[in-house]
Amino acid sequence: MLVNGKWTASWQPVQAVDDNGGFVRQTSSFRHWITLDGTAGPTGQAGFGAEAGRYHLYVALTCPWASRTLIARKLKGLEDIVSVAVVEPALTEEGWGFGDYPGSDRDALNHATHLHEIYTRADPHYTGRATVPVLWDKRRKTIVNNESADILRMFNSGFGALADPAFDLYPRDLRIEIDALNAQVYSRLNNGVYRAGFATTQTAYEAAFADVFTMLDELEIRLRERGPLLFGERLTEADLRLFVTLVRFDAAYHGLFKCNLRRLKDYASLSAYLAHVLAAPGVKETVNIDHIKRGYYSIKALNPNGIVPVGPDLTEPGATMSLSSESRERHHA
Repeated sequence: MLVNGKWTASWQPVQAVDDNGGFVRQTSSFRHWITLDGTAGPTGQAGFGAEAGRYHLYVALTCPWASRTLIARKLKGLEDIVSVAVVEPALTEEGWGFGDYPGSDRDALNHATHLHEIYTRADPHYTGRATVPVLWDKRRKTIVNNESADILRMFNSGFGALADPAFDLYPRDLRIEIDALNAQVYSRLNNGVYRAGFATTQTAYEAAFADVFTMLDELEIRLRERGPLLFGERLTEADLRLFVTLVRFDAAYHGLFKCNLRRLKDYASLSAYLAHVLAAPGVKETVNIDHIKRGYYSIKALNPNGIVPVGPDLTEPGATMSLSSESRERHHA
């Protein structure tokens, strides 16, 4: 991680644990908002007005948090408004890096070799982990925001007429229900798989494991009764937040993160749901199973020899999707 602007030691997935040995995720530190008139948002400072070509998004196709912002950018038609750079899938001794791996980019905007350099350009004395996504302001040469939940909502409503109104991912009449469901899914499933995979005690692992499969069971029932999406026919940010975890489940979380009670494909309604979201405009292009597997299996704490499994076969009969290493999104700054 960075300490007072200096990179220290090699990248480690676990920086903090609770009293039971459970994984504790770092809190995002850049929380400014893009707004139509540049006024301050719910957090942070003013001065980030909606403009075409002003902002740049750094993402990893491995990372579910980054991928949900990439999907929102697609659904809202912001590809020509917000440029993108994709880091390489494998984590290095200095965390996320830029390069020439298929589906990845060099940093043509800031000419960084590693993502942590973007953080120190925004704050020379930054202390913390260099995470994706990062929303960068080309004009002010600083980070606007590195919290995926905030960026998702900015893309939904912060760009006004510059965005496609076809999808409202956070409709006013569903906001209370969306917030409540997001909280449950985040704690027990989105972050639950990480709590299982990075647990440092058996007790912490088993608690996280139970949360993951209790949540999956509840979602299976919900979708069976209320589907095809979490709120019927309406695609919302809750679906994006769930989808990015589900699409990685059999490829990474089931084996590497020890969430192996059941596979996602063992859930009929969740499998149908995954296929339904995958069919939304542009979503499939944001999913790269090669990047997902190479990224997760590069975590030395979980996979010391760095061997990437050949399976699972996501194209076998009855599978929920057909994605190859060619299913990738290419962007240029």
